[in-house]
Amino acid sequence: MPGSCGGAYVHESSKWSTRKDSARNGEKAKCLLGADYSNKEVRSPDYNQTPPTLCWKKTKWIVVLITLLVFVRRLFIPLPPHPNQTFVGEKLRSNGTHDFKRTVVLISIDGFRADYLDRGLTPHLLNISKQGIRAKFMRPIFPTLTFPNHWTLMTGLYAESHGIVANNFWDPASRSEFHYSNVKSWRNASWWFGEPMWETARRAGLITANLMWLGPTKTSSGVESTYFVPWKDNVPLKEKLDQIISWVDLPLLKRPQLILAYDQSLDHAGHTNGPMSVAVNRTLQQIDGFARDIHAELQARNLTDIVDTIFVSDHGMADTSQPEFIYMDDILGADGVKMIEHEDGWPSMGLRFRPQANETHYLQTLIQASEANGHKFDVYTHKTMPKRYHFSNSDRIAPIYVVPKLGYALTTYEQGTAGMSAGNHGYDNMEPSMRAVFIAQGPFSTVAKALQRSGLSAYHFLSCLDAVWRAVPDDTHIIEGFRNVELYNLVIKLLGIQQYAAKNNGTSGFWDKYF
Repeated sequence: MPGSCGGAYVHESSKWSTRKDSARNGEKAKCLLGADYSNKEVRSPDYNQTPPTLCWKKTKWIVVLITLLVFVRRLFIPLPPHPNQTFVGEKLRSNGTHDFKRTVVLISIDGFRADYLDRGLTPHLLNISKQGIRAKFMRPIFPTLTFPNHWTLMTGLYAESHGIVANNFWDPASRSEFHYSNVKSWRNASWWFGEPMWETARRAGLITANLMWLGPTKTSSGVESTYFVPWKDNVPLKEKLDQIISWVDLPLLKRPQLILAYDQSLDHAGHTNGPMSVAVNRTLQQIDGFARDIHAELQARNLTDIVDTIFVSDHGMADTSQPEFIYMDDILGADGVKMIEHEDGWPSMGLRFRPQANETHYLQTLIQASEANGHKFDVYTHKTMPKRYHFSNSDRIAPIYVVPKLGYALTTYEQGTAGMSAGNHGYDNMEPSMRAVFIAQGPFSTVAKALQRSGLSAYHFLSCLDAVWRAVPDDTHIIEGFRNVELYNLVIKLLGIQQYAAKNNGTSGFWDKYF
C-alpha cells in the first residue's frame, strides 16, 4: 500500500497484527518512502503502543510548508499587470513593426443565441474563446429586440433611459412614430438619448470607426464617428472583414482606437427559418469563418496581445413556427380593437387607446382574460411593470403593455397570422432562448485568466467541466452571465478613458475584479 512499510501492520478491531509474508517470517522490509529496515530486528508488536506515524507526519508537514509558500508568494509577488495598463498618456506599444494605442474591436452578430456555441458548428469562435474568455451568456434588456439592445450596448442604459423602447413605437411628445424599416427616420438623432461609447471616445480625443452599427449618424450633441459606414442590407461578410482590417492598417495618427461593426445575417436566418433550421446552422458556420479571418488577420500583424476583440449579440431567438394565436378581437371585441390608436413593440402589444375610449375598462378586460386563460400573456401598466424590466419611466412606453409568453402570439383578425415568422425574439429577457453571446480575446482576457489561475478571483469563473457545456474545452475560461448594460463600462475601461465615461445603468466597479 503506497506510503506504508513492507512489514506494515493492518488495523483490525483496534489491534495490530503482522502480515504473514513480513515480520512473522523474519523477512527484510523496506519503507516505500525510503527508510531501510533490512538490518534491524523485526520485533513483535506492542499492543499498548501507538502505531508508527513518522511517514505521515513528514508528508503532512511538507504539504503544509508548500501551501504556506504558495500563499506567501501570492501576497508579495504581484500578478503581471494588464498589458494595456502599461499605456500612459500617449505612450505606445509596438507589434514589432508599428506603434499602436489602446484598441478595441467590438463586433455584434445580431440574433446570436448563447447556446448556438454548443452546436459544434463554431470551432473557430470556440478557439478564440479558448485563447480568451467567454461568458455563460449576456442578458439583454427588455424588450429583447434589436434596436433597443444595440443602443443599450452602446450607452449602458436601459430602454426607459435611452428612449429606444422597441423596434417600432409612438412618441407622444413629437407625435411621430419610430419604425425600424424607415431608415431615414431612425437616423434622426432626436430619437436616441444617452451617450454612445463612440461619442465618449471622441470627447476623449480618440479616433473611432463605425461599420453599420444601428443608431444615428451623429448624436443630438452633434458628435459623429471619425469614420462612418451607414447600414446597408446584404453586405457580404468578406467586405466587412476588409473594411475592419483596412482601418487597423491605417497610419498611427489616422487609425481608430474603437472599431464597431454589425452583421444581421444570422438574425435574418433565424426569423425566416427558425433557430433549429439548416439555414441557421449554415449561417453560423459563415459567421465562424468570419471570426476566424478576423483573428487570423490580427494574428498575422502580431496584434492579438495589443487589440481587444469582442464578439457580442443583442438577443437570442425562439422557435415560433407553431404558436398558439391569441386574438385581441376575442378579448376586447371588435369595437375595442377599433379603439386602439397605436400599437407598439411586436411581439408584445403596447396599446394606446383613443382619447374617447374607456381605457380602464379595456385594461380590466385584458387582465381578466389573462387570468382566465392561464396567463398565456401578462398585462402591465407603468405602475405594475416588473422592476427588473426597467421599463416604465418613459412616455414612449405605451400605458398598457401586453407581453405574450413563449409559445403564444398576439394578433387581430385583420392582421391575421401571415406576419408570424418561424423564429422570433422580444420575449421576457429571463428566457434562456433570449440570451446573447459574449466572447473576448486580447489583453483583457489575458489578465482575467491570470487572475483565475492565481485563485484570487476564481469564484467569478464557472467550472469548465459542467456537463451542460458540451462544446467547451477543459481549459476554456468562462465568466458568469451578466447584463448587457455592463458592456459600455468595459469598453471605456479598455480604452483607458474612464474619466470621460457618461452616466449609465452599469454597475460601478463591475469589471474591476477581472483586472
